Amino acid sequence: MSRASDRSLLVSFGARISIEIHARVRSLLRLLDLSPLPGIVDLIPAYGSILIRFDPLRLDHARLEGHVRGLLARREEAAPAEPGIVEIPVCYGGPFGPDLDEVAQIRGLAPQRVVELHAGSIYHVYFLGFVPGFAYLGDLPEPIVCPRLRSPRRSVPKGSVGIAGAQTGIYPIDTPGGWRLIGRTPLLMFDPRHDPMSRLQIGDRVRFAAITPERFGALEEEWRRSSS
Repeated sequence: MSRASDRSLLVSFGARISIEIHARVRSLLRLLDLSPLPGIVDLIPAYGSILIRFDPLRLDHARLEGHVRGLLARREEAAPAEPGIVEIPVCYGGPFGPDLDEVAQIRGLAPQRVVELHAGSIYHVYFLGFVPGFAYLGDLPEPIVCPRLRSPRRSVPKGSVGIAGAQTGIYPIDTPGGWRLIGRTPLLMFDPRHDPMSRLQIGDRVRFAAITPERFGALEEEWRRSSS
């Protein structure tokens, strides 16, 4: 536990990316939600830590640290439940995944094998960040781990599925981005009109399902009608 600024406290459980460490992050998040402390203004979780921002006119570091230490002693009371699996349809390659062939070349695989490996795993939502609704998913199968682009694109279409290092993720809105794009989903991943606004939440498990371009078009129209 360390004082990150005059109005924030960083609670770190480890530098590694692991499900076990992240379960401790989720447990503390739940306890902070169940036992709120007046003056806390924001909770920012990451792979193995939580940044707690507070109002210095209502709360100080010493009181917040004492509250957090008390919650950590009760961590076993808030062990996170095993979530269900969220399935995300993806059309891989071609105009939907312009970097698929390059990823395959870099890793010495056939493009279809990259798709099989990507769609054949179950991923964990570690946290949301970068832009609203962008979920950082891990861990990518080692044979398709690939560095991000040297230069980011100025615009990535919403729904694009990318990989960077051992992570994969879905761009929820049109935005610049440097991840290698291997596919796209027709699902709307972020909608401020809905509650929750993000389709994926911290702790969710995710599986990708390969679909055809025709199925992509049909689902895109279906989701457009349902959200209008």
